Amino acid sequence: MTISSFEIRVCVSCGLRFPLTEGHSFGVRCPHCLGETRVVIKKKIARESAPKEESKLKEVRAVLLDNIRSAWNVGSILRSADGFGFSHVYLCGITPTPELDAVRKTALGADEHVTWSHHKDAVKLVQELKEAGWKIYALEEDERSQPLSQTSATTSPTMLILGSEVTGVDPDLLNLADNIFHIPMRGQKRSFNVANAFSIAAYVFVERQ
Repeated sequence: MTISSFEIRVCVSCGLRFPLTEGHSFGVRCPHCLGETRVVIKKKIARESAPKEESKLKEVRAVLLDNIRSAWNVGSILRSADGFGFSHVYLCGITPTPELDAVRKTALGADEHVTWSHHKDAVKLVQELKEAGWKIYALEEDERSQPLSQTSATTSPTMLILGSEVTGVDPDLLNLADNIFHIPMRGQKRSFNVANAFSIAAYVFVERQ
């Protein structure tokens, strides 16, 4: 069902403020204390507009997900890939595809706008793309990696590789990469969630190109 409007309601008893979408099965009772609520805002949801004219860059920008386990991470990356103008997502190894419900639910329809394909061997695929003239970049903390801010513009078809949440990018893929980049960490953790890392890197790549 397409949702066209929602309300912001406030509970008269406990003061909880929450959104309630059109046709929601929970009714108008407070989800916290089941008290009565009142409407404070009514708002229509803007429908997604027709896609703008695609830039040439969108035709040559792709992301490769190698052995990413989480369907939710994959769905989130698909949604971000659409938002940042990536035209294709290569799903490799054990990475789940949009044929899985959890991927589709998290992608929120982005899998209908970004093409994708599944490949058993990412190394073989990248070798073929390099021979076809693609620039290959990997996002990974490595002794050879440079800060993400050091990316530069290119007119070649571009692929960004992300690897397993546990083991990282396959060493043979790193050896094939033209450049390896990392996101400098300011806190105690050594890395971001892979879906968040992709969004950060995708934004920088789009801005540089």
